[in-house]
Amino acid sequence: MREWFADFLDALNRHDIERVREFLHPSVRRAHLPAGADAWIADYANLLHGFPDWQWKRIQLLVEDDRLAVHLRGGGSHTGAYAFVAPTRTRVSIASFAMYRVQHGLIVEATGTDDAAQIRSAIA
Repeated sequence: MREWFADFLDALNRHDIERVREFLHPSVRRAHLPAGADAWIADYANLLHGFPDWQWKRIQLLVEDDRLAVHLRGGGSHTGAYAFVAPTRTRVSIASFAMYRVQHGLIVEATGTDDAAQIRSAIA
């Protein structure tokens, strides 16, 4: 699972949206967010539109059976529109905590911090 997550993080950091999709179950459930891989990809594409240099850094990863607990640090410069906010050129850095359930190499459930709310707060 550690290698699997390293591959997933690499796809995120390369901004390879189609590769990211390969890690998601088509009907992945996300707590407090629209379900499905299409919704996940749309949210990620929106992030990359607003922050084209966005990168994630793994701080900690815990694995237990089919579950991952992840602490990440994410950051980038706000150079495109994001959440209806024009570019501010603000450098944003957030702490993200997520729990993933993985079956057959696909994320089927995800829950964690509200990264979008942290980002909106930083650029408001």
